[in-house]
Amino acid sequence: MGAALALLSSLTWGVADFMGGIASRKRSVMQVLVIAYPVGAVVLTGVAIFLVPGELSSETFLIGALAGAIGATAIGCLYAALKRGPMGIVSPITAVMSAAIPVFSGLLNGETLSPLAVIGIIAAAIAVILVSQEVNAHQKVAFSTIVISLTSGTLIGTYLTLIGTSSDDSGIWTATIARWFSSILVLGVVLTTVRKFERGNYPWALVIISGVLDAGANGIFQIASQNGMLAIVAVLGSLYPATTAILARFILHERLHKIQITGVVLALAAALALTLS
Repeated sequence: MGAALALLSSLTWGVADFMGGIASRKRSVMQVLVIAYPVGAVVLTGVAIFLVPGELSSETFLIGALAGAIGATAIGCLYAALKRGPMGIVSPITAVMSAAIPVFSGLLNGETLSPLAVIGIIAAAIAVILVSQEVNAHQKVAFSTIVISLTSGTLIGTYLTLIGTSSDDSGIWTATIARWFSSILVLGVVLTTVRKFERGNYPWALVIISGVLDAGANGIFQIASQNGMLAIVAVLGSLYPATTAILARFILHERLHKIQITGVVLALAAALALTLS
């Protein structure tokens, strides 16, 4: 159950990133997030109240608020890194780190991994690196960019760990509160940095759908972590770049290079190994 939900969250994140990426070609990232985040928060709130009932305790609220602040900071670091360096280097660093932190957290909390699970985790890490590669990714990258990428991945991993270790009776309230706090922080940044919000030809459909899917993936991930080992759930969730790459190939007709195709195949093998472990 947990593994299947984690795969679903990965697929959902991948589709959300694909649609959000297209929207970001039409508007700045912050102008996309300032709409996508609150929309996702509203949808998650409705689901938390009517479909996935859980207990909204003070502890859940505090963890959600902390996760929201960390998550928003992580996204800021990610975009700063992407602005400085090639996606083929920044993306795999952040993705691998975001999976490594929950894995270490799960192991420290007493989770044990089978040999098949260990193989699956290693394969998943390699798959994310391969599928994120670009042809021009071998250009020189500043040390500061590497540091920012590592920071972003560590923060994302911390965010997922907080979501994943919330109480089993909290439903999806931790993810919901986190999304509201992230929305508030993004709104504050937009109000202080964006001089003019142009509404003409704004990609409303893309932004709204990506916001709903991204928030939904967070909620699904929380449920997955309540029904499976965090170490495995987090790694399965980190396979989202494969989905984004496949969508770009078949919808945008972007060419997948051999190294990326190898990464996609390895990602499928890793998902199978982790699901069976």
